[in-house]
Amino acid sequence: MPLALGTSDGVVKRVKAEPAPNKDAWEIISLHEGDRVIGAAPASDSSELVFVTDQASLLRFAADKVRPQGRSGGGVAGINLEDGVNALFFGVVRTPADAVVVTIAGSSTALPGTVPGAAKVTPFSEYPAKGRATGGVRAHRFLKGEDTLLIAWVGKGPAKATSGAGQEVALPEDHGRRDGSGSPLATPVLGIG
Repeated sequence: MPLALGTSDGVVKRVKAEPAPNKDAWEIISLHEGDRVIGAAPASDSSELVFVTDQASLLRFAADKVRPQGRSGGGVAGINLEDGVNALFFGVVRTPADAVVVTIAGSSTALPGTVPGAAKVTPFSEYPAKGRATGGVRAHRFLKGEDTLLIAWVGKGPAKATSGAGQEVALPEDHGRRDGSGSPLATPVLGIG
């Protein structure tokens, strides 16, 4: 099964992750300066690929729209990003009916891990699929004092969040609108899974 990779510049690639002969390590994607891989997972043709940007746009599209490339290829446009916007999350969804989207909004001027932010959990099925290399749809409405997503995650629900100390952080149970704002958290979230 091909491996799908997504980068902070919005590039997506599917590659057959076969070892290079006689090498201990090998490159599987060529990156431009400043770009980095933000997610990777096996992706069959029936899977869906999803990007979430720091400006709260979500794009989902069928994995079969990305033809597998060789190891040295640089990938193709996954999500169309405006200047100054980065992809925050990339993932593969195998069963869309079971998946949820978690977004946590906050301030870009705060030190990472110091602001709890406002979280929202929404069924993945509420986000329409769009074509590859488009801008996607709004996934979170920012309130006063919020100008970025601190963290985003898409995967099989129910989602669990943890603090920097490893303690569970309760996420909102009320789903609200897919493009609505979040509910304030009591503790900053370090990771979601």
